Amino acid sequence: MTSPISHHEALLFVMVTMSAADRQMTDDELMRIGQIVQTMPVFRDFNENTLISVAESCGGYLSQEDGLETVLDMVANALPPKLYETAYAVAVEVAAADLHVEQEELRLLQMLRDTLDLDKLTVAAIERGARARHRTI
Repeated sequence: MTSPISHHEALLFVMVTMSAADRQMTDDELMRIGQIVQTMPVFRDFNENTLISVAESCGGYLSQEDGLETVLDMVANALPPKLYETAYAVAVEVAAADLHVEQEELRLLQMLRDTLDLDKLTVAAIERGARARHRTI
């Protein structure tokens, strides 16, 4: 049995899970998570001092049998539908942070899309926006 999580924790679980998807949490990904927490309006009332404990909690769930499915279910249950697109957007941001998206990260994005029942047009727009923000010369 899992404990309910807040919308802040759900969004952090998405980002931590994305960062860990390829079994390598890069400094760029961790820095991007910190930037997202500091700048996105949805985190205005989040206590940043709890960030590490939330990340550790997510890691604990992920290390269990069927951990990924458990985390995705927790996220879907914790988020109001109006934050589903936000969850996908922060996942894409973390995946793109190191300018290389691994196959495992692509698979997790697909699972997240399916779990949150996001439509293809919305997903394409979020991904296109991330590509534009992370593009270099």
